[in-house]
Amino acid sequence: MRLLVIEDDKDLNRQLVAALEDAGYAVDAATDGEEGHFLGDTEPYDAVILDIGLPKMDGIAVLAAWRKAERTMPVLILTARDGWSEKVKGFDAGADDYVAKPFHMEEILARLRALLRRATGHASSELTCGPVSLDTRSGRVLVSGAPVKLTSHEYRLLAYLMHHSGRVVSRSEIVEHLYDQDFDRDSNTIEVFIGRLRKKLGVDVLQTVRGLGYMLEPGAAPDHAQTR
Repeated sequence: MRLLVIEDDKDLNRQLVAALEDAGYAVDAATDGEEGHFLGDTEPYDAVILDIGLPKMDGIAVLAAWRKAERTMPVLILTARDGWSEKVKGFDAGADDYVAKPFHMEEILARLRALLRRATGHASSELTCGPVSLDTRSGRVLVSGAPVKLTSHEYRLLAYLMHHSGRVVSRSEIVEHLYDQDFDRDSNTIEVFIGRLRKKLGVDVLQTVRGLGYMLEPGAAPDHAQTR
């Protein structure tokens, strides 16, 4: 899953990026409203953390412009603790949730997990597909109750596919959501990650749909046939 952080306090920006990357997300960052608006308008983010008080273009204007352009990614706004009017303006502009400063990083992570779940139609923090389960709170992956150790990129790939289970996801979409802006992207590596993921999971739940991409089916059985 790929996130965007727009915060002009550089120390806080770095702290947010580090915490999100540690939690398994690919993260891009901006420190002013103009750059943040451009990134959010041109890149496919799964969610955005947006500070209200930004230089060059304030957060409310950024959010309003995105929504006017029909950019629908979930947005979590950061406000001052006593900034109730900012919260109201944020929600009216199209925000999905807010956190007041100062905040605990665990709250940011929990609210983001909830936004990502709702955006993809999941009610629980534990995603399941046949014998495979992924706990978005702990990052733990189990197959038939046994833990499976994945690399950060393998985890991101599985998490994205499980959030979007039941539909075909193209290689180009995976590339856009698996890597941050500065990563040297190569869609051919996706096949490598898919192969590694299948081997580590050890169960046949991940389909290759010829010419289209990949799909995890909700409730797929271990012996589900692949389309190659």
